[in-house]
Amino acid sequence: MNKEQSLSLRMELIWWIFTAVVAFAVLFPIMKNVEDYPFLFPNILFIVVFITFARYIFLLKHTFLANRQILKVIIFFLCLPLFSYLVNELTSVRTFLDEQGIETLVKNLAYENHWGFANYVKNEMYFFGAASLVVTALLPFRLLLSVWRNRNRGTV
Repeated sequence: MNKEQSLSLRMELIWWIFTAVVAFAVLFPIMKNVEDYPFLFPNILFIVVFITFARYIFLLKHTFLANRQILKVIIFFLCLPLFSYLVNELTSVRTFLDEQGIETLVKNLAYENHWGFANYVKNEMYFFGAASLVVTALLPFRLLLSVWRNRNRGTV
């Protein structure tokens, strides 16, 4: 393994640690205050997809994917089913909130903390859900551009 590959793998590891820290920081208040939070996995997925794909969109040249054309093509084709899954999960969150209400999640909190925390849970889920959909829709175009550039110009 040469120095450039080693550096890009270390950078990838640092970004995954950063992603884990952000996910923990965002979800810790929810896990601490909500009993049996039903949307833990989709919420973690929204956060991880948003941070990782946004990084690949803007910093692709500095990632381990930069010169791996086959992997870019595989990710390109996996974005469509991932997008469908994310839409389905966000829809199920919206359906749950419409049918049962956010109050069912925060019913054990004191009344003065009730509405503020309920808004935090709802806004956090919608923000990362919508952001993950946007980056999942944009990443295939960035990967396609990168593959084209690599093939025709020799750049990322």
